[in-house]
Amino acid sequence: MPKREIDLLVISDVHLGTYGCHARELLIYLKSIKPKKIILNGDIIDIWQFSKSYWPESHMKVVRRLMKFVSEGVPVYYLTGNHDEMLRKFSDLQIGSFNLVDKLVLDLDGKHKAWFFHGDVFDITMQHSKWLAKLGAVGYDTLIILNQMVNWGLTLMHQEKMSFSKRIKAKFKDAVKFINDFEQTAAELAGEKGYDYVICGHIHQPELRSITTSNGEVLYLNSGDWVENLTALEYHKGKWSIYKYLPALYMESSVDETDLLDLEDLQSKLDIKSMFEKFKIEY
Repeated sequence: MPKREIDLLVISDVHLGTYGCHARELLIYLKSIKPKKIILNGDIIDIWQFSKSYWPESHMKVVRRLMKFVSEGVPVYYLTGNHDEMLRKFSDLQIGSFNLVDKLVLDLDGKHKAWFFHGDVFDITMQHSKWLAKLGAVGYDTLIILNQMVNWGLTLMHQEKMSFSKRIKAKFKDAVKFINDFEQTAAELAGEKGYDYVICGHIHQPELRSITTSNGEVLYLNSGDWVENLTALEYHKGKWSIYKYLPALYMESSVDETDLLDLEDLQSKLDIKSMFEKFKIEY
C-alpha cells in the first residue's frame, strides 16, 4: 500500500515505557505515512515512570522508526514535556535533522504562524506540587491498566468498550473547566503574540477549533495522545485535520518482526556515538 504524504505531522503524549502506551498502533500509523516534517510535542518517552523492566520491542521500534525519518533527512523537532522534562537541560541541541527544543514557531505557508509547545506550563499542579503530579501520573497509568482488563472482558461479552478517564473527566465539572481554561489561555497568549495557530498536547484531549480572543480569532489544536485517543494532527496543503487511528483501516497491516526497515543498521547513517556523548550517556 503506497504511503500517504503529509506536509506536517504532530504527535504528543505517546508515553513510551508505560503499560498504557499503544506503541504497536502508532508504529503501524508511522509506517503508513510519508511526512515532510515531524513535531514530537512532548511526553514521547515517559521518563517519570521509565523502568528497565518494561520496554517492549514495539516501543523500541517506534524509536527506530523516528530515527529512520531523521536518517532520511526529515526535520524532526522534539519538544520537551513534563514527563520528559529531564531533556530540557539539553534544549537547543541539534544533530543532523533532529532538533531538541522547548517550544517552536513555524511559518507554515508564508501567511500563518504556528506556535507549538507541550502545555504543562499552564498546569498549576506541575508548577507548585510536582510530587503530586507524578503521583497522579502513576495513578493514571494504573487506571489505564485496569481499564484495559475491563475492556478485555467487555470484548469477550461482545459489549462496547468504555473509557474510565473520559467518564471521570465528563463527570467532574472541575476537569471540564480545566480543559476549557487551558484552551482559552493558550489561544489568548497566541493572539497576543500574533500567532494564527497554537498547537499543544499535555491534556490528552484532541481538539481543533477556532477560539475568539481579545486579539482576534486563533485556531487552537491539540494532538491528543497515544494512550487512549490514539490521535495525531496532520497539516497538508494548507489544511489541518485530526487523525484518529481506527483498527479497521489497517486490517491487513502488522508489525512484522522481520521488517527490513526495523532491522536496518541506522547506526551507520546516524552518528549514534556522538549523540550519546552530547547527552552524556554511557555508550
